[in-house]
Amino acid sequence: MIAALVGLVALLLILFLGVPLGFSMMFVGFAGFGLIRGWIPALEMVSQQILDLSLNFGFSVLPLFILMGVFVSRAQLSDDLYDASYRWLGHLRGGLAMATVAACAGFAAVSGSSLATVATMAKVSIPAMRKFNYADSLAAGTVAAGGTLGMLIPPSAAMIVYGILTETDIAKLFVGGIAPGILTVFVYIIVIAVFTRIFNDSGPAGLRSSWPERLISLYKVWGVVVLFLVIMGGIFFGVFTPGEAGSIGAVGALAFAVGRRKMTWRLFFESLVEAGRITALIFAVAFGALILNQFVNIARMPEAIAAFITDLELTPQTTIFVILGIYVILGMIIEGLAMIFLTVPIFVPVIEGLGFDLVWFGIVLVMMVEISLITPPIGLNVFVMKSMMPDVPLNVIFRGIAPFFCADIARLLIVVFFPAVALWLPYLVYGPG
Repeated sequence: MIAALVGLVALLLILFLGVPLGFSMMFVGFAGFGLIRGWIPALEMVSQQILDLSLNFGFSVLPLFILMGVFVSRAQLSDDLYDASYRWLGHLRGGLAMATVAACAGFAAVSGSSLATVATMAKVSIPAMRKFNYADSLAAGTVAAGGTLGMLIPPSAAMIVYGILTETDIAKLFVGGIAPGILTVFVYIIVIAVFTRIFNDSGPAGLRSSWPERLISLYKVWGVVVLFLVIMGGIFFGVFTPGEAGSIGAVGALAFAVGRRKMTWRLFFESLVEAGRITALIFAVAFGALILNQFVNIARMPEAIAAFITDLELTPQTTIFVILGIYVILGMIIEGLAMIFLTVPIFVPVIEGLGFDLVWFGIVLVMMVEISLITPPIGLNVFVMKSMMPDVPLNVIFRGIAPFFCADIARLLIVVFFPAVALWLPYLVYGPG
């Protein structure tokens, strides 16, 4: 246990030196394992972990959904999504921020990436909100928080990783994420409505659109609706597996980009390179997390944590809150997917032992990863927003995120206390179990 704690401290120090997360975890995991078991076994362990993950067919679904998201970005659907949302919500106080949340949800439904959602929607929505004199804190906070929907609304890379690690049905996780995703959109819109009512000048109302303009705007986003319905409908009714859905989604997104005349041979190859780069980044983090896990396991940290939780003699509900508290702390210093790789082997056996549903816990875990994306000091979405709005200080962005962070805690508690929010749809489609 002591060795594992020393290794985690060393990991934080290496991260603060600017070493990429995946390579930092690989180094600490290899060094820790080598000091305990020997360097030859450590080399064998590293090679075996990398080989096993590389040959795991289940992970082939991940690059396919990433490629789909890249093609969707190339199709420039974000402009039409934002325009449609603005036509329906822009005339309200804070309407442009509400439209941004709705557009983020639509883009997340066909991209599956939080960072891509933030970067893309910031280019579209920030100029419009500044044109109507929105407060920079509200504008930045809305996009950063709205971008987290890419983690929860299916297809989600985080759900895929969790499903593979725990052997939980990915289709059930996807279906289970729909209701909490919709809940998040409504909660964020309520937050914006309350915030702009308290601070009247923070989000002035935009122009009111006519009904013909609203209906025309819906026609422009039919591709997003069709793509989402094809993917989720096929999974929902068992027409194809999540892996097959990824390939169908990628082909559908490519066809849509070609149909909109947004795809050339040069952009096609650039899209493949971009998808490959993102996939490589995710796999580097995965390799590092698995190698670090081996060191943590032989240092007996999982057993120590499980024993600590057991010795507290807490009720199952209280135990969940202890685990969520640990996730809040980890979310301040560790990237989301790495947090899943690192903690699932530790906490899932505890969750199973307490009798909780793994689909429900997967949704809760993904919601915790969402929260980590806007939690200081790491908060990846915040730093993406900073790169998009270099003239806005970080403290202003974090101030804008604060109301959404409180809303995230509230919706998390709703799902924790009322598991049916996440489970009723999977149970309806697939039955319990």
